[in-house]
Amino acid sequence: MADIKHIGKTVRWGIIGCGDVTEVKSGPAYQNTEGFEIVAVMRRNAAKAADYAKRHHISKFYTDGDDLINDTEVDAVYIATPPDSHKYYGLKVAEAGKICCIEKPMAPTYADSLEIYNAFHKRNIPLFIAYYRRSLPRFTKIKEWLNSQKIGEIRHIKWHLSKPPSKQDLSGVDNWRTDAEVAPGGYFDDLASHGLDLFTYLLGPIDQVHGISLNQQKLYTAKDAVAACWLHETGATGEGSWNFGSWEHRDQAEIIGSTGKISFSIFHENPLKLEYKDSSEVLEIEHPDHIQEFHVQDIKSHLAGERTHPSLGDSALHTSWVMDKILGVL
Repeated sequence: MADIKHIGKTVRWGIIGCGDVTEVKSGPAYQNTEGFEIVAVMRRNAAKAADYAKRHHISKFYTDGDDLINDTEVDAVYIATPPDSHKYYGLKVAEAGKICCIEKPMAPTYADSLEIYNAFHKRNIPLFIAYYRRSLPRFTKIKEWLNSQKIGEIRHIKWHLSKPPSKQDLSGVDNWRTDAEVAPGGYFDDLASHGLDLFTYLLGPIDQVHGISLNQQKLYTAKDAVAACWLHETGATGEGSWNFGSWEHRDQAEIIGSTGKISFSIFHENPLKLEYKDSSEVLEIEHPDHIQEFHVQDIKSHLAGERTHPSLGDSALHTSWVMDKILGVL
């Protein structure tokens, strides 16, 4: 861990990219965590940066990322920009020697993710990635079930995610999530990364992975249909399919064991269902109002030396490798 003795009792955060994701999902989580404070935000549009700072009672705003990163009153930086700029800002934060949290995916490619990881690792600076599902109670409950062998030995995991094209998709309006220059895999990059990262948290690293990916609809430049199979180091097999031009919105995952199975959704708040032997259990666990709340609290605990954060640079780097293998980049 980096030497953070110079940081006072309160860790002062700056946010680069104060857009939609920071309004409810993450920004308030940082503000509500004891010992954390957001002291500055950055957005290239000055009017929007000023408006965000005013509404969230933040003292400073910038239109240049360098100014925020080099602000001596900023101890840590949360990068909440689209993925194509994560490496650009991440390397600057590492050079400045500051704690960093980067939105997922870590970067559009494994190569870029590796460069980011190495920059922080060689300087021994804490690097967190916002794969916040690893910290959410509904998924930590699944991990608890698995650790207590509620369904015996794990044999297989599978996930299907599909949705119809949105009005924005059909209109052709610019959307970074479907721009191959920003997110080569389109919604797969943005959404499937959450689930694949969660699966390695639940079942351990993936040893082998194969995939097929293509653009079926031709509505945008990124890919919109992906299928994959993989093998975890534990011997459990996995399969996934993702289609963003389907007739229905479906989010269904299953973990199959030697004596039972667990059914759940990655994004929908459907109840968790545990089936084993001759019994079953259905459990409803709602997400918090600010969905990154537990992720941010875990950052605080990690910096305090209380416990290790579940989503660090090394685990996110592995997820980037899996994604690139599925997309045929590696």
